[in-house]
Amino acid sequence: RCKNLSVSFWNSYWMLPSDVCGMNCFWEAAFRYDYMKTHPSEKMHLAVVACGERLEETVTMLRSAIIFSVKPLQFHIFAEDQLHESFKDILDDFPYEGKVNYTLYPITFPTENAAEWKKLFKPCASQRLFLPLILKNVDSLLYVDTDILFLRPVDDIWSFLGKFNSTQIAAMAPEHEEPRIGWYNRFARHPYYGVTGINSGVMLMNMTRIRRKYFKNDMTPVRLQWGEILMPLLKKYKLNITWGDQDLLNIMFFHNPESLYVFPCQWNYRPDHCIYGSNCKEAEEEGIFILHGNRGVYHDDKQPTFRAVYEAIKNYSFGDDLVHSLLQPLELELRKTMHTYCGRVYKVFIKQLTKSIRDLYARRSKGR
Repeated sequence: RCKNLSVSFWNSYWMLPSDVCGMNCFWEAAFRYDYMKTHPSEKMHLAVVACGERLEETVTMLRSAIIFSVKPLQFHIFAEDQLHESFKDILDDFPYEGKVNYTLYPITFPTENAAEWKKLFKPCASQRLFLPLILKNVDSLLYVDTDILFLRPVDDIWSFLGKFNSTQIAAMAPEHEEPRIGWYNRFARHPYYGVTGINSGVMLMNMTRIRRKYFKNDMTPVRLQWGEILMPLLKKYKLNITWGDQDLLNIMFFHNPESLYVFPCQWNYRPDHCIYGSNCKEAEEEGIFILHGNRGVYHDDKQPTFRAVYEAIKNYSFGDDLVHSLLQPLELELRKTMHTYCGRVYKVFIKQLTKSIRDLYARRSKGR
């Protein structure tokens, strides 16, 4: 079922102080807003898979996507049947203005191997592998895990689709920046992409290209299409893979490296980027663009910087002043985490968020 929703970006405009919004950034954002108005394009498609106790986390992710994005969003929410009504009740209550649509789907695997796919790694996680086959009418898609938070517009990662060369079909970030703490290069018992492997928590896909491509593989000299390669790959490596579907993607792109566009670590920033010392240089320079709170760090006290960002976005009410209701309280909470390695670099957690808020107000001012 598809429900029309809308985003309310507030009925009045608060000009930010000069130290938050400079004129250069104002005009940069205004130019981008003008471009969006004069170059309309199809909506951005975002998919997520939610099983078990992931309802709140998924809704918080969707909220973060809505806050800053410019172009219309289409959410594809794959969830266990018992979660559908809860999703519907929450999303229908969001104060939108025709800017967002959502569709709820059941969890679906190929009938003959459904049980095997569902128990791979975490419940339902491997659903992402079948999105190109299920969403046959969707050309391009951004898949994200439930524990993702957008700190800048979805439009900006969506724009990477335009940077793909003729052979690239998907984009992901490296699993690690520092090989000394890398998992794949130290422990993997299967092929993996590049030096440290890739992380599939944020995966941008040109699904038309994925459906058309014939993949090189180590099972047969014949190249196989996406729908043909998944089960044979699982059968060959199921005793050697630890991270389930992400490992299968690593194997596929090991054999087809020309098909992957790799984006920098600030587009998929995880605890490993700071718990052993800061090792994502791009985030140090520009801030975190997409926060990935894997290993449950939003819900325990192990990484309070990650939890602080999650709680701030979860508790933010649409329509409230973003500076006073989100940014300033968040910075106060982050300052309390400076006893941790991630807390020592807490400014990377709000650097891009500050700019996103500034740009949002600039767009709103330009649109009046």
